[in-house]
Amino acid sequence: MAQDFLVELGTEELPPKALRQLMDAFANGIEQGLKGADLAFGEIRAYAAPRRLAVAVSGLAEKQDDKQIEKLGPAVKAAFDKDGKPSKAAEGFARSNGVSVDQLQRKDTDKGERLAFVSEQKGAATETLLGGIVEKSLAQLPIPKRMRWGARREEFVRPVHWLLMLFGNNVVDAAVLGQQAGNSSRGHRFHCNRELEIHSAQDYVQQLRDPGYVIVDFNERREIIRDQVTAEAHNVNGEAVIDDDLLDEVTALVEWPVALTGRFEERFLDVPAEALISSMKEHQKYFHVVDGDGQLLPFFITVANIESQDAAQVIHGNERVIRPRLADAAFFFDTDKKTSLEARREKLKQVIFQQKLGTVYDKTERLAALAPQIAALTGANKDWAERAAKLCKSDLVTEMVFEFADMQGIAGYYYAENDKEPLEVAKAMYEQYMPKFAGDELPKCDTGTTIALADRLDTLVGIFGIGQPPSGSRDPFALRRASLGVIRLLVEKQLDLDLRDLLAKARDNYPRTALGEYNGVVEATLNYILERFRARYEDQGIATEVFMAVAARKLSRPLDIDNRVHAVHAFSQLAEAEALAAANKRVSNILAKLDGPAPTQVDESLLQEAAEKQLYAAVKDAQQQVQPLYDEARYTEGLAGLAGLRETVDSFFDHVMVMADDEALRNNRLALLAQLRALFLEVADISLLAPAK
Repeated sequence: MAQDFLVELGTEELPPKALRQLMDAFANGIEQGLKGADLAFGEIRAYAAPRRLAVAVSGLAEKQDDKQIEKLGPAVKAAFDKDGKPSKAAEGFARSNGVSVDQLQRKDTDKGERLAFVSEQKGAATETLLGGIVEKSLAQLPIPKRMRWGARREEFVRPVHWLLMLFGNNVVDAAVLGQQAGNSSRGHRFHCNRELEIHSAQDYVQQLRDPGYVIVDFNERREIIRDQVTAEAHNVNGEAVIDDDLLDEVTALVEWPVALTGRFEERFLDVPAEALISSMKEHQKYFHVVDGDGQLLPFFITVANIESQDAAQVIHGNERVIRPRLADAAFFFDTDKKTSLEARREKLKQVIFQQKLGTVYDKTERLAALAPQIAALTGANKDWAERAAKLCKSDLVTEMVFEFADMQGIAGYYYAENDKEPLEVAKAMYEQYMPKFAGDELPKCDTGTTIALADRLDTLVGIFGIGQPPSGSRDPFALRRASLGVIRLLVEKQLDLDLRDLLAKARDNYPRTALGEYNGVVEATLNYILERFRARYEDQGIATEVFMAVAARKLSRPLDIDNRVHAVHAFSQLAEAEALAAANKRVSNILAKLDGPAPTQVDESLLQEAAEKQLYAAVKDAQQQVQPLYDEARYTEGLAGLAGLRETVDSFFDHVMVMADDEALRNNRLALLAQLRALFLEVADISLLAPAK
C-alpha cells in the first residue's frame, strides 16, 4: 500500500534571492531521506512561495520492507572440537545474539563454511520516520546564517509559524522546529488571511489557489509573471527585458502576481540608460522596456502581490517611488560631468588598492607603463593605451558609481565621451572589466583589450608578489577569475604573446621592495594561470591527459598552448594514437634510464636490421614533411602526418634489440629513437596519453 505525503513549512517572508535554491534543496533532502530509509516512492514535487516551502511525494510506501538480517560468526572448523562440542567462540557468538548454538545456521562463504545468525527485522511504519526525515532535510538547507525568534531555541532562516504534514488523509504525529504538525496552511496575507484546512496532497495546490490566492508552484508563478510582463510591454508598443535572475527574485516576492505598467518622465532618458535600469532593477525590482532598436522607453513594469480594485493607485505609488531615484541618477550624472576624469585622478591617491601595493592611483601609474608595452606587441595604439590606463579607474570616485556600484566602467565611458577623449579610450573605460564571468563577451576594441589584460596582470603579479595567492575557497582579489580572463583574452583574441614576458613586464613596474616574492613571482604566477587551462579544457570535453601532454613542454604562450592542445586532442582520436603513445612511453622509459643525454646523431652505415632501416627512412621523411607544418604552428596536420609511423615503429620494437651489447650499435639505435621521440615532442609529450598500467 502507498499514500501521498505532503509537508509544508510556513514562515515569515523568506530571502527572495535564495528561495529557489532552498526549495530545490528541501526537496532533494526529502528524496535522500526517503532513499536512506529504504522507502519506495513515486514523483516528488517541490513548491515555494514567499512564506512557505513545501514538498509533495506521490506513492510513498506505508512501511519499510521487512529485512532479513544475517550476522556471520566463526568458521565451522573453529566452532566445534573433534567431538562436535561447541567452542568458546561458538558459544560467545550465540550468546551475543541471544540464542543457543543449536539455533545458529551454517552458511557457505568465500572463506569456507561459517556459523550464522539469521533474524527478520520488521520494517518501520513510514509515519514514524517522516518527522526525522523532514527535520534532517531542513537542517541541511544551504543557510549561511540562521536566526532564533522569541524565547525559542530552534533556529531557521526565518521564524517558523506553522507546519503541515499529511500522509494520505492523516496528520503525521511529528514536531519540527518547535511546531507540531497539523493539516492547516494559510492563504494570501491580504486576500485570504486565514487558516486553510488541507485534506490531502492532491488538493494542496488547488486549495491554496482558490480560495487561498496563493500560486504555490514556483515555476508556474514564474511563467505567469513572464507572460504578464511581456503582455504589459506590448501594450505600450515595447519589449520587456526579462533578466532571469530578476524574474526569479520577483517570483520569490509575490504569491499572487499582477503585472502593472508605470511611466517616468522622458527627461530622464538623457541619463545613461544603464543607470536608470540599475535603479529600476536593483532597487525597485522593476522590468524595463525597450523599443525595437533596443533603446530604453520611459516605462517600467512592476509586479504587485495583490489584485487591487484600484490599479491606478498602485501604479501611481510606484511612479512616485521611482521618480526621486531617477532624479538622483540625473543629478549625479550632471554633477559628475562638471569634473573631468583627468582631474579626478588626484582623488585616487586616497583610495587603497591593497595595503602593501599602494593606492589605486599607484595602480593606474603602473598600468600606464605596462599598457603601452603590451600595445607595442599587439599593434594597438600606444598613446591611447597609456591614456586609457591613466583614466580607467577615475570613475570610482564619481557620485554615480558611489550610488550605483554596477555603473563602474560604464560611467567612465560616458564621462570620457563628455571629456572628448578618443572613442577607443572611452570604450576602454568599460571594456577593461571584460570578461566579467565565464562566457561573458570580450573587449571589442584594441585599447579595451590592452587595458583588460594589463589590469589583470598587474593584480596577479602584485598579490602573488606579496605572498597572498588564493587558498581553498578564499580568493578575495578574484585571482581565479582574473587568470581565466587573461587566458581568454590571449587565446580568443588571437594574441600570440609570451605570458612569462608579460608577467615580467608587470613585475618590473613595482618597486622591488614592494614585492617580497620578487624573484619567484613570475614563475609562481605563470604556473597558477596556466593551471586554469585544465578546467577550461575539461569543460570542452578534452581529457586531462591531453592538457598534461602539452603542459609537459613548459610553454608560456597561451595561444600556442591552446593550438597544441586541440592538435593533441584531435590526434588522440585517431586509431593509431594509442599504439604511438605507448611507443613514445616505451622510448621515454628507455632514454630516461641512460646515465647522460641520449645520442642524437644516427650513423646510417651502422643500421643492420631491415626494421631499423625502415624506421630511419620513415623518420627522415617525417622530419621533412612535418617540420614546415610545425614552423607554421599547424600542429594538427603535423601530428596527423606522424600517425602513419605506427606500423614501422611496431615493427622496429618487434624485430630490433635496442640495448645491443655493441656500444656503437646501441647508441645508434638510441639516437634513432631519440629522433623519433623528438618528432612528437615538438608538439607535446605524447607518451602521457598512454594509459597507466
